[in-house]
Amino acid sequence: MVAIASTVAFLGLEARSVEVQCQISSGVPAFAIVGLADKAVGESRERVRGALAAIGLSLPPKRITVNLSPADLPKEGSHYDLPIALALLGAMGVVDQESLSSFVVVGELGLDGRVAGGQGVLLAALHAAETERGLICPAAQGPEAAWAGELDIVAVPDLLSLLNHLRGIALLPAPTMGEVETIVDGPCLSQVKGQEVAKRALEIAAAGAHNLLMSGPPGAGKSLLASCLPSILPPLSPTEALEVSMISSVSGGLEQGRMTRARPFRAPHHSASMAALVGGGLRVKPGEVSLAHLGVLFLDELPEFQRMVLDSLRQPLENGEVTVARANAHMTFPARVQLIAAMNPCRCGYLGDAALACSRAPRCAMDYQAKLSGPLLDRIDLHVEISAVSGADLLHSAPSETSAAVAARVAMVRERQAERFSGTTTRSNAEMGGACLDQHCQLDSAGQKLMEDATDRLRLTARGFTRILRVARTIADMAGSGTISRLHLGEALSYRRQTPRS
Repeated sequence: MVAIASTVAFLGLEARSVEVQCQISSGVPAFAIVGLADKAVGESRERVRGALAAIGLSLPPKRITVNLSPADLPKEGSHYDLPIALALLGAMGVVDQESLSSFVVVGELGLDGRVAGGQGVLLAALHAAETERGLICPAAQGPEAAWAGELDIVAVPDLLSLLNHLRGIALLPAPTMGEVETIVDGPCLSQVKGQEVAKRALEIAAAGAHNLLMSGPPGAGKSLLASCLPSILPPLSPTEALEVSMISSVSGGLEQGRMTRARPFRAPHHSASMAALVGGGLRVKPGEVSLAHLGVLFLDELPEFQRMVLDSLRQPLENGEVTVARANAHMTFPARVQLIAAMNPCRCGYLGDAALACSRAPRCAMDYQAKLSGPLLDRIDLHVEISAVSGADLLHSAPSETSAAVAARVAMVRERQAERFSGTTTRSNAEMGGACLDQHCQLDSAGQKLMEDATDRLRLTARGFTRILRVARTIADMAGSGTISRLHLGEALSYRRQTPRS
């Protein structure tokens, strides 16, 4: 007799159906798991054996074969423990097989029978809802699964409680949805002294979801400005929050089922590897660029990153997704991020200051900035040169605008963009392209003349040309103008610097 339990395999943000088939037959006692299982799945034998012993059951002295179907799909992770145990109990006649057929099962077993939390429960719940089945998951992640909508969720603390529930002896309560967090941690924009040009560029970046590069000496406020950005960004919509939570779920970062409306802010160290930044590893996981999806990826000390790592961001910045290719699978993760980068003008950081600059200036600046490729810089919409803050600004500067005041203006501009792109997949001006760009970024004769001159003088690429139009559209939106004037275009051009071709 063969007993079957259903579970899922995770490929990127996709959950695929997997049947756990268990057969008990005569022969030499053995416990075999087949079906392209990795080491964690293979070790399920001992965890299942220990969990069954903890509730007073022992394996029959027969040959036990567990097949994970389809056999050519890689199986990774410890969430196969619980479905393997239930399929085995079904084959032993302890659990009614019919009761298992209506559930998708995920969960890791401890040797004492407890069901531990794992990764991807939200994805498994969404898959169960799509296939019109219920979900059996760890109790700690019941609130996470509840976000999937109307489905029967059995959140189990241990194996014995699950058996009692399936037998109708002691039913487990249905979990409630986790909390929704909206609080944004971080400094207020009013804490930044001076730097009015940089603040203006930061507001433009927030209003249109544009990429921004700040360059200036140490201590000028670049990192502080970047950390203020989340406080002026609009909250995630419910659909966007679910999308971001799916990535957090598959990476194991969705604690106690809490969903957040605050946009992600990721700031990896400059020693991060390519796998850490764009995704990968032995068991492929989303990288920082995906964990920052619909939020901010802040790269401080930009030239200190490995050039190969930085250039791996070119594709995600262009099309909003990253594909990790392996010999046995290709996994695609969303990566629609807003890149905010900061750098010193040279290694010593004091280029242009005769009293502090090193003896190699300006050669050190050329060598330092050469670490950044032209194609990467071409994908950054706003380039801002930041100067050191004067003592007068630090001591006597007038009170600055708060993040709340700037956030209100940014929200109005984002609402205007939402109306403009209603019915399309475009979310912001930074994503405009094709016919949408032609429709909403028309220039008058004066603007066309200015753009022609700027294209020749700055030697703009087609990508740079497009990004200037997007920034100009955002500046016009901030001014409440339906058309892009020469003034709006001029300001957008002032944030563009000439980049080398490569």
